[in-house]
Amino acid sequence: MKLMERPAAALAGGTETPLIAGRYRQLEKIGTGSTATVHLGHDALLGRHVAIKMIQTPMPAVPSEDAEVQALTTMQHPGVVTLFDAMPGDLREEGTSGLVLILEFVDGPDLRCLLRNEGALPEADVAALGIQLADALDYVHSRQVIHRDLKPANILLAKDDREGKSWMPKLADFGISRSADPELTLEDAVAGTPAYLSPEQIKGEQPGTPSDIYSLGLILLQCFTGEMAFPGPPLESAIARTLSGPELPDGLPRAWRSLLTSMTDPDPAARPAAADIAHRLRTRHPEHAAA
Repeated sequence: MKLMERPAAALAGGTETPLIAGRYRQLEKIGTGSTATVHLGHDALLGRHVAIKMIQTPMPAVPSEDAEVQALTTMQHPGVVTLFDAMPGDLREEGTSGLVLILEFVDGPDLRCLLRNEGALPEADVAALGIQLADALDYVHSRQVIHRDLKPANILLAKDDREGKSWMPKLADFGISRSADPELTLEDAVAGTPAYLSPEQIKGEQPGTPSDIYSLGLILLQCFTGEMAFPGPPLESAIARTLSGPELPDGLPRAWRSLLTSMTDPDPAARPAAADIAHRLRTRHPEHAAA
């Protein structure tokens, strides 16, 4: 999902468009993807801003059957974007029927924008992000859900006024998530964004929670370097990941080198669980122990 710049003026509630479900007013578009668009919205009942995600589907949409709805319905965690409401939507102006999700509005950039604007991040900032993302993944995995499409663009950064921190990351876009069960199809397994897919996903094998760990490892490595670990055309990038692990930069602290190597191990069984990653980072960075 590509997020657009959101000028401060866009946060003012408007009155030009009719209410969705008698409650939500759609404002300007703030994100776009291959199958969905996201608008800033205003909840007229509670007087707060929300994100209105309109998902295009080839047939009439049923909220209870949508992967993102199923994944987010029961999740309540500060590191996961909250789903407030869902309903079938008439998207005929876009040539299809669809589904409308009312989501928590995160007033900040995504991690891709932050890295594009700032480049490599200081170790302390990477540690803070890593701890919070690992905590969020631990929660998601405990709910028997695999995200399957972790990437910087799917990590939204909320403003965080707590001392020593400037951003709180939130996992978003669970559109291709699946339950952690063995009944996934080959088509399911290879879904995702090529640059961050795990080797097993590239090979068409069934992904498990270690697939998310691999993607997180590439994301944290990119936070250190400011560059994707496997750049280039999708096919070349994918093949490179099946042949070797990512190249780690010179000067990377030994503890980080060990952690990122284990997170991107080609053997899914050798990768640490999300809870172990958070523990290891808190041990190295006690200043973020309460993150």
